[in-house]
Amino acid sequence: MATNDRSLQFAGSTLGQHRHICAFFNSVDEQHRVLRSFITEGFERGDKAFHLVDPQRREEHLRRLAETGVDVQAAMDIGQLEVRPWQEGPLREGRFDQEAWLARFERVLQSGPAAGYAQTRFLAHMEWALVDLPGVEDLIEFETRVNDVVPKYDDTVICAYDLTKFGASVVMDALRTHPVVLIGGLLHENPFFVPPDRFLLEIRDRQSARKSAHMH
Repeated sequence: MATNDRSLQFAGSTLGQHRHICAFFNSVDEQHRVLRSFITEGFERGDKAFHLVDPQRREEHLRRLAETGVDVQAAMDIGQLEVRPWQEGPLREGRFDQEAWLARFERVLQSGPAAGYAQTRFLAHMEWALVDLPGVEDLIEFETRVNDVVPKYDDTVICAYDLTKFGASVVMDALRTHPVVLIGGLLHENPFFVPPDRFLLEIRDRQSARKSAHMH
């Protein structure tokens, strides 16, 4: 694993080696306000930005980026900024295939250094998991498996959850699958984090319990 001496000052804290962040927000406005410095500093440092967004909010997202002073078109033209709808990410081909998306997600992180970027700042709007498509129930299993990928790279991955849209059980599981949490605009080491191998066992137990409940 490459050592990372490019520490990030972000949301009232210094981001250390754990860079898979669960970010909880109550509104789009709050999300943009809290993440503004993270995004703009990335462009100032010459980092790559990859944003995975609700297709219905893509234009609004680009407009808000422009309002922070980012030259959106120029950044997109040179490949520094990619703003992709969910259909070009986890919901490709009308379903969530966690194996396929995990592999593509890792290729996104690999493509940054290949193109000369020291770091990729990856931001995903997680409401894709609320779209009624096959496979989205694998969200939490996917989130815990991301913890085997992110530590291999110097990149920062933020999974943004809108608290007004997700139920409490998903929010709790999301909390347990990220080593760092951003809530109330502040970054914290997450005391609720469960290592992926342990959490995958818990998921398997839940699945078998559900199966046996269906059989009775």
